[in-house]
Amino acid sequence: MMKLTITQNEDKQRLDRFLKKYFKGAPLSRIYSLIRTKIKVNGKKVSPETVLAEGDELTFYLTDEELASYRKTKETVSFKKQFRIAYEDENLLVAEKPFGLLTHGDGKEKKNHLANQALGYLIHTGAYDPARERTFVPAPVNRLDRNTTGLVIIGKNYDSLKTLNRMIRERGFIRKLYVTIVSGRLEKELHLVDRMEKDERTNKIRVLESTEEGKTMETRVRPLEVSKDGAYTLVEVELITGRTHQIRAHLAKAGHPIIGDEKYGDPRVNQKVRKAFHLTTQLLHARRLVFEKTLPPLKNMEGKMVTASLPGNWKQILESLFGRENID
Repeated sequence: MMKLTITQNEDKQRLDRFLKKYFKGAPLSRIYSLIRTKIKVNGKKVSPETVLAEGDELTFYLTDEELASYRKTKETVSFKKQFRIAYEDENLLVAEKPFGLLTHGDGKEKKNHLANQALGYLIHTGAYDPARERTFVPAPVNRLDRNTTGLVIIGKNYDSLKTLNRMIRERGFIRKLYVTIVSGRLEKELHLVDRMEKDERTNKIRVLESTEEGKTMETRVRPLEVSKDGAYTLVEVELITGRTHQIRAHLAKAGHPIIGDEKYGDPRVNQKVRKAFHLTTQLLHARRLVFEKTLPPLKNMEGKMVTASLPGNWKQILESLFGRENID
């Protein structure tokens, strides 16, 4: 028999969902069988849908061998920290993701990505102790493409992570603002609303007509400055929805593709910027996060704006095309 007490980072989870994370080595059918026959909460039999609260006591009527067979301990691997910190407090970390680093792992790179680098940093600083936590792991709540740079938010505790996920998912909480340079002269703001579908084979999305079926995507584009030769425009882009490759595909559909974008861009323009600036991929930077409205435990963030510095290659491009070294 073993007992454990629910902590703050495990509060407000359904019993079955908690056990899926706690007993990673157990089949789902076995977890539901254990709930029926081998597990009590505060000394009582309960249903899988029971919501756990901080301080609840779980009792497992299992042998040590069976407990060990269901528990899979994840090896923590430390990687060199490649990201900069734009903001940090006790609840969240806002990282500046560099060029070429994945936000999460994929089929080719499963370990050295931003999520793991941030985890290693939080362990090193003592903000997260994997030996003390049974199910919770800090994680990013928004994702950037490998070659898109800028701000990624990471929840440092369960309450914050859950709240951030809701705030990212729902409108009116966090504004996500990007900067990029597009082909052509753009002098008026654009409000783009379309539908999209993703081709999993090519990892590319297709922008559909508004009458066709597909997921809605909405983007606002504000021109900041037209280049000296009139061939390019520096723009600020706000994501209203957050679809895969949304900014890249939407701007291309609007006739103003991002410079350097090999998937959605203009090959002729890409050839010019490759030769001039050695730019081989999209020039897109998640520069600002504005916390317009927040929920507990993140009320201290209400009204705050977090800004990421521009990557090194921007200086030369801005200076050459617009005669300036920065945006502000």
